[in-house]
Amino acid sequence: MTFELIGGPEKREIVLVGYNDSWPSMFRQEHAKIVAALGEKAFRVDHVGSTSVPGLTAKPIIDIDVSVVDADDEPDYLPALESAGYQLRVREPDHRLVRTPELTVHVHVCSAGSEWERSHLLFRDWLRQDRSDRDAYAGLKLSLSQRDWPDTSAYADAKAPLIAAITDRAESWAAATGWAV
Repeated sequence: MTFELIGGPEKREIVLVGYNDSWPSMFRQEHAKIVAALGEKAFRVDHVGSTSVPGLTAKPIIDIDVSVVDADDEPDYLPALESAGYQLRVREPDHRLVRTPELTVHVHVCSAGSEWERSHLLFRDWLRQDRSDRDAYAGLKLSLSQRDWPDTSAYADAKAPLIAAITDRAESWAAATGWAV
C-alpha cells in the first residue's frame, strides 16, 4: 500500500489563530465520542498537534491520535468511526486519517507501539516544554501561512525541515530523560 488521498488534493486557506483555552475541552468531547464508538479497540486516545500545546499558534483543527491493534485492519475500527461521523481522508501504511465533515477535527489512527504514535507524542511533549522550539515552529507556521499554497499537503511539506530538526532535539531530550510513550 502507498499513500492514498481520498477525494484528491484540496486547496484551503491556511488560517492560524492564537492558542484557544477551549481546545482541551473540544478534545475531551471528541475523546468521548471516539471511546463510545471504539470501546476497548482504542488503546490510546491522545490530543496531539498544535492545539495540544498551550501557547502555540495553530490552525483551529483538533488533532487526535487513536492507537489500535493494527491500523491497516480497517474493518476492525473504520466502520465504527464512520458511524460516529468521521470520514476517511488518508490511507497509508500503519496510518489512517479520518476527519469531521466540518474539517475541525482530524483523527489519526495508528497502530499501538508504532513510530507514528511515538513521533506525534514525542513532538507534542517536547514543544510543551521547550519554548525556543515552540516559538520557532510558530514563527515558521505564521510565515508560511502568508503564502498561497496549491493544497494543504504543500504547506505541511514546507514545515518538514524544521519539524525534522525539532524532532532531532526531542529525540536527544527523550534519551537524556528516559521519556517514553
